Amino acid sequence: MKGEHAERFTLLRPLLFTIAYEILGSATESDDVLQDSYLRWAAVDLSTVRDTKSYLAQLVTRQALNALRAGARRREEYVGPWLPEPLLLDDRDPSADVVLAESVSMAMLVLLETLSPDERAVFVLREVFGFDYAEIAGAVGKPAPTVRQVAHRAREHVRARRKPRGASPRIDPQRNAEITAQFLATAASGDMEALMAMLAPDATWTADGGGVVSAARKPVVGAEKVARAIAGLMRRGGAALRVEPVTCNSAPAVVFYLDEHLEGVITVEIVDDKITNFYAMRNPEKLAALATPRDISRG
Repeated sequence: MKGEHAERFTLLRPLLFTIAYEILGSATESDDVLQDSYLRWAAVDLSTVRDTKSYLAQLVTRQALNALRAGARRREEYVGPWLPEPLLLDDRDPSADVVLAESVSMAMLVLLETLSPDERAVFVLREVFGFDYAEIAGAVGKPAPTVRQVAHRAREHVRARRKPRGASPRIDPQRNAEITAQFLATAASGDMEALMAMLAPDATWTADGGGVVSAARKPVVGAEKVARAIAGLMRRGGAALRVEPVTCNSAPAVVFYLDEHLEGVITVEIVDDKITNFYAMRNPEKLAALATPRDISRG
């Protein structure tokens, strides 16, 4: 029977990982949640399980919520901006599932940080994965009518803070890759005017160093200030700086190395061919899992 436990769990692992990651914003913690969930799953009598997907989704959600609540104080005391752990994805085309791509974007994950743990779990399970209220009730330990109210509150909260649909980041991998490559070339050239022309007027640079490495303690806002920050980064790196384009969180990103040492990853958000946001992860603890490409799924 243990073989069947493993088979069912492995089949749903991309979905379960995605649920945990969207609740936690951390690939490392999500791996821990899945490991703990599997140990619990292995002890379950399969004859009592009517719907494996629903059962495992509820189990993983409960464990993810426990982890989220346990780490709440750590996040409150975090030095500087807290950003989600960057997620290096496999070769999946981000435009193939727009809902999935948006749900793991840095912008959405940062927005989800403003919800309470229950609101976050309910929103993710309902809006991203389409579970019904009864299933979600089993995951968060609240009656279905209460879950409906939580879902409505979370949906309104997200809608109020989300960019208008007409200005949502476009999912055009080829075009975004071209813009990112052009940005790197322009940044390396030191041409400030050309660099600023690629940025939205209110472009924002948000860096997460966690107090472990140097990083701006507050977001840098405005095309000129952001351009200067990027130009400064390129100058400091000099000849020892090496950059590598990748896809993180369904968006173009750049991994940068100094003397072949991993220094960080910058995820780029592009709207209407202008770069609107840079999310720079420099905290080494959050870069540890970057080398492992992930398979994510809504089904």
